[in-house]
Amino acid sequence: MSAFSVAIFTFVGLFIFVPIIGGLIRVFGLYAIVQEGTRHVYVLFGNVVGILEEPGLHLLWLELGWRALLVNWMGQRHVLDMRMDQEYLRSAPVNSEEGAPMGIGVWYEMFISDPIAYLFKNADPRGSLRANVSNSTVRCLSNMPLGEMLQTRHKMSRTVRAEVSPKSAEWGYLLGSVYIRKVHFRDAGMIRQIEEKVVNRLRQVTSAIRQDGANQVSVITSTAEREAAVEFARAAAMRPTIVGAALNEIARDPEVAEVLFELLETENMLKGDREIMLIPRGAGALGGLIAADAAVPNQASARKPPKAVPHQGPSS
Repeated sequence: MSAFSVAIFTFVGLFIFVPIIGGLIRVFGLYAIVQEGTRHVYVLFGNVVGILEEPGLHLLWLELGWRALLVNWMGQRHVLDMRMDQEYLRSAPVNSEEGAPMGIGVWYEMFISDPIAYLFKNADPRGSLRANVSNSTVRCLSNMPLGEMLQTRHKMSRTVRAEVSPKSAEWGYLLGSVYIRKVHFRDAGMIRQIEEKVVNRLRQVTSAIRQDGANQVSVITSTAEREAAVEFARAAAMRPTIVGAALNEIARDPEVAEVLFELLETENMLKGDREIMLIPRGAGALGGLIAADAAVPNQASARKPPKAVPHQGPSS
């Protein structure tokens, strides 16, 4: 036999005959495989004959006895998922104490606690739990003050859970954590009015802050100007006193006073627009003639009449 034929027989045996034989063995109730997080409930002739809880391989003839040969043919096998599940209810309609239409989003967890009650006490435990959570939310949270409804989500969550848990436990579908995830307004017109009020309030607060800042700046500026004016006036009043005290101190020494006044007179002469002629001492009559000659042009220019301007008559 060639290697190709061996490969063909191996493939057919592993992927075709082995699954078929295993399926037939399970159909006849020789064994069952329980996956992690699941539970098998076997019902025969309307009675629960066995529950497989532990994950792994189970020999049904050891667990169920002679019923293992009939349960897959004449009975039922229910595979239940025992893992935690969660769901979110959007916008449950409630009204606040002030009459505002509000919507509340509720997030909750649930899991199967009693497989038999889950299967036989309620035809739709999941739908019943959803309706119970919605009704409890509307019943427990309606007519609450709007401020409390927007702030106390933890308290509201505990209220809803305490209301739903006893009823859901009877169905074998236990309620886990409950959390009020969202509280919002359902009326679009009211939302726009609130937005307008908030915007107007922000504008008023901004204007008040700007006006207060301008007032503070004005107060600080006027205070600074007043203090500066007082200090300048005080300095102007002290200046004559200081100058007079200094002149009195200088006047006590005649030589110093004479030199000071000469310097002041010289400074005033230098600041003027007149010409100054310096004549050395001992010039005698020559100095007098030079001074007289210099004074004559100055007097002539001072006595020279103004230049006549021709009169222009009105234009024709």
